[in-house]
Amino acid sequence: MRFPSDDELMAGPNALGDARIEVAADAADPEADARAQIDAGLGEASETGGERGDDAEFDDGGVDPQDLEDEEDADLDAFEALTSLASLREDAAATIEVPDFPEDFRAGFVSIVGRPNVGKSTLTNALVGAKIAITSGRPETTRHNIRGIVHGDNYQLVLVDTPGYHRPRTLLGKRLNDMVREALSEVDVVLFCLPADQRIGPGDQFIARELRSVKRPIIAVATKCDAVARERVMKHLLAIEKLGEWAAIVPVSSVEGKGIDHLRDVLAQTVPLSPPLYPDGDVTDESRDTLIAEFIREAALEGVRDELPHSLAVQVEEIIERPRREGDERPPMLDIHVNVYVERDSQKAIIIGRKGSRLKQIGTQARAHIEELLGRRVYLDLHVRTAKDWQSDPKMLGRLGF
Repeated sequence: MRFPSDDELMAGPNALGDARIEVAADAADPEADARAQIDAGLGEASETGGERGDDAEFDDGGVDPQDLEDEEDADLDAFEALTSLASLREDAAATIEVPDFPEDFRAGFVSIVGRPNVGKSTLTNALVGAKIAITSGRPETTRHNIRGIVHGDNYQLVLVDTPGYHRPRTLLGKRLNDMVREALSEVDVVLFCLPADQRIGPGDQFIARELRSVKRPIIAVATKCDAVARERVMKHLLAIEKLGEWAAIVPVSSVEGKGIDHLRDVLAQTVPLSPPLYPDGDVTDESRDTLIAEFIREAALEGVRDELPHSLAVQVEEIIERPRREGDERPPMLDIHVNVYVERDSQKAIIIGRKGSRLKQIGTQARAHIEELLGRRVYLDLHVRTAKDWQSDPKMLGRLGF
């Protein structure tokens, strides 16, 4: 099967830690105490038996009544310990609480796929009702699978926003495509995005062929319907219908919110019967550091030249809480130290700008989203560094989480 060229793809008008629970060494553990009591009782009985055996041989079969009494006491202690242990287990089981949910509750994972710059991240944010994925007019903005969680009265949708599926030119591009394939193999439903302001081209046709091997419901979504006239939307829907076999075809405008509720309803009927997969109220499982880095990268992408977006990477080095000031009731300010990577020194100059003006603008724009995310004041310390050809460097890609 031939992979379309870059020109064909664009044809037409168009990053967990180890969780541990530590218990103090002197903390009370009833179950451990019970086991220790059993072991002590059995050990005492064994030692008594050994002594009694020696005495029997030495005394020509005589048995000391005191030994029998000690053995009975040890057995009784062991039995009481076992009974106590069983009681502890019953009490522990009784305290387990299972959240209530309707018998017809549905939940599942939904992968959002498509070419670069077709509105996948904007659609994710619209469905979730919160900004959890960065958006940009630049292709290949999304660089890892981002999960957003949609909560309904009798359903829960876990959306997996994937990087744009494209012809890779670097090791990073290959790994991004691998992320898309991995997402397709682990979800319950697939959303295939095809923007109404672009004609269906070889890139869309290639993805459609790839999706034929996916044994899951596939819903075709006509995105960006607000950008064209109604007649153009109707022609686009007919073209989508001819492209493949779909469980449904849904036109939406993520910017205006049109069709979003209908798409939620369609997804809620398509995902399998299941209890909720995430706690109520969660909108993403992305880490704090990942979201901070993404907000900074989004701000850095605004107004830069075509070749620079692909060369940008952001990594949060550390977050330090300042000491609380006496008499200040507000939460302490956070100092966030961040590295912004580019591939060439000339790109570094673009990001910094004249006398640091561009870097200051990036920090101001990103800080607003970060403070809203964290609910407290932050100070951003941004450092621009050159990492030559990092997109093709396996060690650097690993360091950046790819």
